[in-house]
Amino acid sequence: MQDDVRVRSTAQIAGHPIHPMLVPIPIACFIGALLTDIAYVASAEIMWADFSAWLLVVGVVFGVLAAIAGLTDFLGNRLVRAQPPAWPHLIGNAVALILAIFNTMIHMRDGWTSVWPTGLVLSAVTVLILPVTGWLGWAMVYRHGVGVAR
Repeated sequence: MQDDVRVRSTAQIAGHPIHPMLVPIPIACFIGALLTDIAYVASAEIMWADFSAWLLVVGVVFGVLAAIAGLTDFLGNRLVRAQPPAWPHLIGNAVALILAIFNTMIHMRDGWTSVWPTGLVLSAVTVLILPVTGWLGWAMVYRHGVGVAR
């Protein structure tokens, strides 16, 4: 990280970057959807499928908001785009969000077909992407100082 260059967040409130404030919500929702999908497959209790559908809806809504804030940072500051993890972080999160949107549509079907097998697979793949993109986002903040006030 260069001490003389500030890589400020473009999307911020009172100096606090918006993107990192929003990303925990879709992460928790997508992990929760995977867990409730597993519970539904194991029990066939429709409540779990309903929980999955609602978790996905909330996760997608906040994921889109986080994506807008992240894209604002990405496009608003060329120094952000210049960071090595920036492009893989953007692409990985875009893929995860697109999968989650398709997963939400799958989960709007009735009963068993809303989860098994497509919904469960989409939930699992989405959740498997998140640690990779999370690590890349962590690297942008803690190694490259993106959005860090000095």
